[in-house]
Amino acid sequence: MKHLKRKPENYSPQHALYLKKIKRNKIIVHAVRAAILVAIVGLWELFARVGVFDPFITSSPSRVVSTIADLAGGGSLFYHIGVTLMETIVGFVIAVVAGYLIAVLLWLNEGARRIFEPYIVVLNALPKIALGPLIIIWMGTGYTAIIFMTVLISIIVCIMNMLAGFMAVDGTKQLLMRSMGANNFTMLVKLVIPASLPAFMNTLKVAVGLAWIGSIMGEYIVSRAGLGYLIVYGGQVFRLDLVMAATFILLVLAGGMYAIVALIERAVIKHREK
Repeated sequence: MKHLKRKPENYSPQHALYLKKIKRNKIIVHAVRAAILVAIVGLWELFARVGVFDPFITSSPSRVVSTIADLAGGGSLFYHIGVTLMETIVGFVIAVVAGYLIAVLLWLNEGARRIFEPYIVVLNALPKIALGPLIIIWMGTGYTAIIFMTVLISIIVCIMNMLAGFMAVDGTKQLLMRSMGANNFTMLVKLVIPASLPAFMNTLKVAVGLAWIGSIMGEYIVSRAGLGYLIVYGGQVFRLDLVMAATFILLVLAGGMYAIVALIERAVIKHREK
């Protein structure tokens, strides 16, 4: 049953004042965030120009913008962005889907969960960069190796987060469903999956960051294109403007991808509240 929305004129004066205060606080938060960003960029540019910072070492916002414009004008910017986006998104999707399915299987089979849980914990603690040489030997030096690295870094956390979400479902409700004759599959579909939706959304948020880490790490190890490649190349030839430009683009892309997941979460929550 849909909740009835009250019109603003139906609110009490105290409640209207409370809502106004919340709106004002939200505006203040956004304004302070913007002011901090402007201050950081402005001071960075100022210090680079007056010589407090060496622009050869730290670059500057104007030089970063100029470098991005040069890359765009030369036609290579969007190619490198497209390569990294493809690797990140493909690895993200594979890791989330596979991690979710593995978590479902482990929840359905308690024996398998007890057997494999220590291995999952150990794999999560393993520094994945140590497997770099093996990945190159196994997968070659193309996109497959980088996507594999992205999946490797993300999937274990996806499994652990979703399994924890499944295990946190109210045991009383599960006992009630079992007393009514429900089997594991029915409980999974009717109770566990809907109840663990917040855990799934949190898993998506975590996986976004890990996917970007995995793709850039993979490009550090083996790549001929991508933003990670630009960062490595810029460092090798001491083009710090290129390094900072590629890093800035990464920040924008990662923030945009996270924002998309956050919008999906809001839409899901809004749908559930109807």
